[in-house]
Amino acid sequence: MSERLVRVGRWGFGFLILAFVIRSFSHNWQALRDQPIEWTFHPAPALGSVATVWLMYAMLIEAWRRMLAGWGERLPPMQAARIWVLSSLGKYIPGKVWAVAGMALMAREAGVAAWAATASAIILQALAVGTGAGVAALFGTAVLQARRPELVSLLWLAGAVAMGGVGLLLFPPVVRRVLALARLGTETPSPRAGPVLLGVVANVIAWLGYGTALWLLATAVLPVNRLTLGPAIAAFAASYIAGLLALFAPGGLFIREGLLVLMLQDSIGLGAATALAIASRVLLTITELGAAVPFLLMRRSGTRVH
Repeated sequence: MSERLVRVGRWGFGFLILAFVIRSFSHNWQALRDQPIEWTFHPAPALGSVATVWLMYAMLIEAWRRMLAGWGERLPPMQAARIWVLSSLGKYIPGKVWAVAGMALMAREAGVAAWAATASAIILQALAVGTGAGVAALFGTAVLQARRPELVSLLWLAGAVAMGGVGLLLFPPVVRRVLALARLGTETPSPRAGPVLLGVVANVIAWLGYGTALWLLATAVLPVNRLTLGPAIAAFAASYIAGLLALFAPGGLFIREGLLVLMLQDSIGLGAATALAIASRVLLTITELGAAVPFLLMRRSGTRVH
């Protein structure tokens, strides 16, 4: 029953965000049509944006390795990177469960207990959502103050609740309950607090890094970059989490871009926000596929040898 309520809640949240995005775009459609979308391209900040995203990937992969080590499971760095990168592509399949399922299957093939791989992925995803909401609340106050000042207190409350949930994941009984919701059983051992705390720190840094990458991307593709770092961090975190929680949207498609435009249009303009949202989708596709291609080629090469 609890698992069903979680899924219903995620579907409901996704459709609520979708309705909000469609309503806003319908109101602004004529303004968007009348406003030209201008592009430019500066290679240096674009490369910096890609490098920043890949650096965040590396840090999160290491956090996953440390989480596995907390259960006594070991993976070499390159093998962990291969599993993490390739299984992450599963989020482009509707349902959002295929990334975790792929990680469990590939980890089992590498000699890691499937339950440990699944449990670590679930815990880190919960930490990502909680810390992302907290980061969005911290840096999003200025964005919401300009658009809906009456909702600032609600934003802070949501951020406090999210970070409180993150804090609860440091306690083994809470972790066991979370894993039970994922049908891993109440007897699944909990990791030590150290790896979980490392996961919290890694995810907070990752959200800051992803926001910085968005700011660098704005410098790369917009003729005039009026985006500042704080709103970039808040907009990326909030839009990415919304896309992650919307089960029906593969890779958060349209949900993420729509919310990104809504959060940035007042500060940089509707046309610039739309251009940046499109560029951000292209950037994430490039970084995800670019990280995966070497491992796919290595696998194909290995298959030929044997």
